[in-house]
Amino acid sequence: MEDRTQQEQASPAVRKRVQDSFDRQGLMAHLGARLAHIGPGRVRVVLPARPEVTQQHGYVHAGATSAIADTAGGYAALTLFDEDSDVLTVEYKINLLAPAAGDHLEAIGTVLKSGRTLTVCQLEVYGVWEGGERTFVANGQQTLIRMARPAQ
Repeated sequence: MEDRTQQEQASPAVRKRVQDSFDRQGLMAHLGARLAHIGPGRVRVVLPARPEVTQQHGYVHAGATSAIADTAGGYAALTLFDEDSDVLTVEYKINLLAPAAGDHLEAIGTVLKSGRTLTVCQLEVYGVWEGGERTFVANGQQTLIRMARPAQ
């Protein structure tokens, strides 16, 4: 049975706030990443495999893999914050479990515990092939801090 949290959508206002913030990230635009799902406490980021994001063996670089994992977790946390709050990563650890290969990578950030100040997220990254085959390529954990939303 499929996990309902994978399909549940955040409210339109939360989706807009997360998408608008994501669109301001120069690194995600540079990498070619996009948001694939915004749910309460769960966000998926997709990164197409392109030569510009690979390392010398042709796999997606660990830096790109880590960046989309960090971003997915940060936005998962933001989905649970009020509109006057924003988020910054305090720390994260990532284990690279297999070479990051596939037609694209999919990073999933899931909130484990959302607190008044600190939030902890689980990070998962999969290599996904066009036929639907998935390889678990990275796993991590992240701590984020809630902060006042800066004026824009």
